[in-house]
Amino acid sequence: MPQPFVPFTAMHGGAIAAGLAGVTALILLGRTGEGNERIARFTLGFLCLSAFGYSQAAWLSIEGDPDLDSSLPLHLCDIAAFIGGFALLTGRHLLATLTYFWGLAGTVQALLTPAISVGFPHPAFFSFFVHHFAIIGAALYLPLVRGWRLERPWWKGPLTALLWGNLYLLLSMAVNAWLGTNFGFTARKPVNPSLLDHLGPWPIYLLWMQVLAALLFSLLALPVLARKGRD
Repeated sequence: MPQPFVPFTAMHGGAIAAGLAGVTALILLGRTGEGNERIARFTLGFLCLSAFGYSQAAWLSIEGDPDLDSSLPLHLCDIAAFIGGFALLTGRHLLATLTYFWGLAGTVQALLTPAISVGFPHPAFFSFFVHHFAIIGAALYLPLVRGWRLERPWWKGPLTALLWGNLYLLLSMAVNAWLGTNFGFTARKPVNPSLLDHLGPWPIYLLWMQVLAALLFSLLALPVLARKGRD
């Protein structure tokens, strides 16, 4: 049996430190010239777009029958990885907006309270952190290297991300009711400790998630607003 993952330990801290170092290195590489920028951007794009594939391969190496929760790419971070990869490759403003807000407000929470059961050095441990840091990397790379900025007024970007997030929320609830899954943790809280443990019982915590998302999105909008009068 693989070593169990325990949050807020040296194992967890080491994974966070390594992920931050990797993201920083790619951002710095992307700022050193056009050729290096393409290398860094396509590396991040590849890690995002292939995230579900290498995560599946890692989890299938664990004994036991896979369940639908881990067999379908319908968790928010699965979708955010696809969106982030295409945002890096296409530069589409909507995709960049969703990557920025979902990545920094949502994926960061997943890294602070990982919903995994296996630890170092199992492949599933590495795939989890590579997957989630690839999303974080895309969310930071777009404004810091590619110069992506939010359109004014300031509330437009947060509202867009919140509305698309609610669409995901409704779809995940429908899928969960149909298949008995727990995508987006909209059916129940994760087994691992998480922020949701402090937001009340179901469905109250779903409402508080909306409040927190609106607050975090609003704060995240401030440093990436386009300058006034910019076309």
